[in-house]
Amino acid sequence: ITICLYVGSFVLVITSNRRHAVGLYLSGFILAMTSWVYRWVNTGHVPLQNLFEAFLCMGMIMPLVTLFCYRYLRVGRIAWDMLIAAAVLFPAGFVRKFSAQPQYLPPSLITPLFAPHVLAYLIAYAVMAKAAVSAVCQLIPSQRAGKTGLACADRAMYRIISLGFPFLTAGLILGAWWGKLVWSDFWQWDPKELWSLITWLIYAGYFHFRALTGRKHPNTCAIIALIGLVAIGLTLVGISLLMAGKHSYAT
Repeated sequence: ITICLYVGSFVLVITSNRRHAVGLYLSGFILAMTSWVYRWVNTGHVPLQNLFEAFLCMGMIMPLVTLFCYRYLRVGRIAWDMLIAAAVLFPAGFVRKFSAQPQYLPPSLITPLFAPHVLAYLIAYAVMAKAAVSAVCQLIPSQRAGKTGLACADRAMYRIISLGFPFLTAGLILGAWWGKLVWSDFWQWDPKELWSLITWLIYAGYFHFRALTGRKHPNTCAIIALIGLVAIGLTLVGISLLMAGKHSYAT
């Protein structure tokens, strides 16, 4: 139902029925949040243990990202946010591999760092997905200019990545701290740890390249941002499904 609400809001936006679109988008957010909170109450722990719960949480986070970016960063392209919200919920609703069955937390997850660590990453991933939309728009000449009062594609991409990068950094630091408490070591070279670091380095590279070139190569910056999104997809889904490691429970 939430996916249908998000897709419906996208259709209404592109048909210039913005008011009703926002209403559907808000309804989808409320339904996603209700499902997530109900699961929290039902399981007795923050529902962030597996990929089903992660996608459900991201579907709830995306409208909040939309609101913050529009109000405080002056970044538009809300229609694409609605599609992103629907897309991240799709695996939770239709991919059997991602079980919706509530599970008990393994001992390694029973720690105060569990929720902040995972939430920091999921917020970062949702934000970087929005940044990727601006990256695509930057690569399409007709889509580079922003609407009246809103940022152009390159500037929007920079503002959004600047918002997401601290969350990405927080997730990495909290994960290292957690590893020290649980496994007595800050770093284990676990596949998911490694790809989380690779993802962080890609976005750090984006900032360094943009600073060094003085915004002279916005298309290259856009390509780096898209590579970062691919790395996020591999980190969140690919590594969890293809490689065994200390994060193998996150499926």
